[in-house]
Amino acid sequence: MSKTDYKFAMRFGYGPSPLFDLPKGAQAYLDALAGPDRAVDLFPIPSYARYLENHGAVQNGRRMERDGDAAGKDVSQDAMGRMNRDMDTAQRVWMNRAAHTPNPLLDRLTAFWADHFTTAPKARLHRPAFAPFVDEVIRPHVAGRFADLLRAVTTHPVMIQYLDQHISVGPNSRTGQNHDRGLNENLAREVLELHTLGVGSGYTQTDVTQFAELLTGLSVKNAEFHFRPHIAEPGPETLLGKSYGGGAEATVDDVLAALDDLAVRPETAAHIAWKLAVHFVSDTPPEALVRDLQTAFLRTDGDLTVVTATLLDHPLALDQFGAKARQPQEFILSGIRALAPNVDRIANLRRGEIARFYRGPLRAMDQLPGGAPGPDGWPEDADAWITPNGLATRISWAMAIPRSLTPDLPDPRDFVLTTLGDLAEPRTLFAARAAEQRWEGVGLILAAPEFNRR
Repeated sequence: MSKTDYKFAMRFGYGPSPLFDLPKGAQAYLDALAGPDRAVDLFPIPSYARYLENHGAVQNGRRMERDGDAAGKDVSQDAMGRMNRDMDTAQRVWMNRAAHTPNPLLDRLTAFWADHFTTAPKARLHRPAFAPFVDEVIRPHVAGRFADLLRAVTTHPVMIQYLDQHISVGPNSRTGQNHDRGLNENLAREVLELHTLGVGSGYTQTDVTQFAELLTGLSVKNAEFHFRPHIAEPGPETLLGKSYGGGAEATVDDVLAALDDLAVRPETAAHIAWKLAVHFVSDTPPEALVRDLQTAFLRTDGDLTVVTATLLDHPLALDQFGAKARQPQEFILSGIRALAPNVDRIANLRRGEIARFYRGPLRAMDQLPGGAPGPDGWPEDADAWITPNGLATRISWAMAIPRSLTPDLPDPRDFVLTTLGDLAEPRTLFAARAAEQRWEGVGLILAAPEFNRR
């Protein structure tokens, strides 16, 4: 395999795996992206419908307790236990998908868009919703239209609750006038600043306020989306010079119309193009790449398949290779893919093992899934991840986890070629040859700079 094939695998996937032939060139990745999502069928995550069922059981148990029924505590605790086990299952699934998917680009795109539309549920009861939100709301749209993705995310209970939209009330609505409740601008601001137009794109505070008024009505009932006309600000509202709403009663269609317009604006195209280039290519991406991604977005009204194809097919797709640091979750999932542990080994991990192999190291490296520090998601710059503590945790993981996860470790002399190919530096090749024990050699390869950058 050529050095280019290894670079593609590391930049646009989770790196090579001994279980799969290395895809050759951009078209192989795009063909896989256009095909069925086999990983979802092979490794399903507990559904949002299941979350709703458990959420309802918790609420029912709490009502029983308030009414003096002591059995309510057991009802709610049992449901929370099921939710905790479902979160463990989701983490096993993420590991198994990384190791065994024939379409790692889909997983990487899902991670990118989940970060773009960051949600970090704060309440314990809401945390189990994170995994099905990503799997059912974001993943199906990463190769579709950006407008559809934006609609799905903005109107989902997980996003509505994360950004406190459910407590936003139009000041002049029936509820606002009767109960002295007011506007919350969080969702409106983040949709404009982070999800669509971007910082410095020309929108004003008036646009934010008008958009926030338009969004009133988006709410949640029993963890499901619910539109409440009685809390919606009477229209019309003007956003970026265009009027929305103003009918006899506010409707969700007014909100969707505004989202559709935001999704195809030139500022949105520029913002998305820049973010894709920064995430996949370089913290300082080539201007030509960003420009061509923006052009593809505008030409197709945000067709993400075309935008992704433009990224992978671009002459600068592999520019500045090694400039990006693999973020902690990407590092661990890439390591698991390289080790190719047995499906059942991962599927049967005990809770303590999940904490040791996955959750604990990610917490130590400050990138626990569903725990982003703010709505702007995880930092992209390499300096945020290549820190003394971060490097120590990576090295500890590389030296300790492979022999526990995959007792039958490969020969380091073979592993270095399978994992890094022609990208392996002389010092890493020497370490693979000189290691006295397999676990030492494998660990040194996973801790090598070539493995930790892309």
